[in-house]
Amino acid sequence: MSVRVLVQQAAFDTGAETARLSSLSDHIGGMGLFIGQVRGGDGLLSLTLEHYPGMTETILNQLAQEGMQRFSLLGCTVIHRVGRLKVGEPIVLVGTAAAHRGAALSATSFLIDRLKTGAPFWKKEEFANGHAAWVDAREEDEHAAATWGQMPPSSS
Repeated sequence: MSVRVLVQQAAFDTGAETARLSSLSDHIGGMGLFIGQVRGGDGLLSLTLEHYPGMTETILNQLAQEGMQRFSLLGCTVIHRVGRLKVGEPIVLVGTAAAHRGAALSATSFLIDRLKTGAPFWKKEEFANGHAAWVDAREEDEHAAATWGQMPPSSS
């Protein structure tokens, strides 16, 4: 099992991250990949992401470990960018590898839903008209995360 979690300003290399996941095991039969990017509209120029160093990585690692266990993953990568990002730039990469595609795809959905609400990131939007505002939590993100329920306690 392999978990890779990074919080960074630099762009990530999707091809390299996918190749790394694919090389983890001969038993990988499917991989799931989600790449989130800054969505434009209404004059949005950029999004600035701040985080709580140390805590953010810890929470992302906990989420990744939960995904590994819940979906019997063979590998998991979560990379989240911080700093000022322009419209169209990638923000987050979630990659999962499993013996079967269903587990990989479900784990990818689980991880992105959970990190949207569970990781300590703050987002500020900057617009062409000079207006800037912090982004409030979205009810639909909370609902998506809640649909996964809690991980049952281990029976060990």
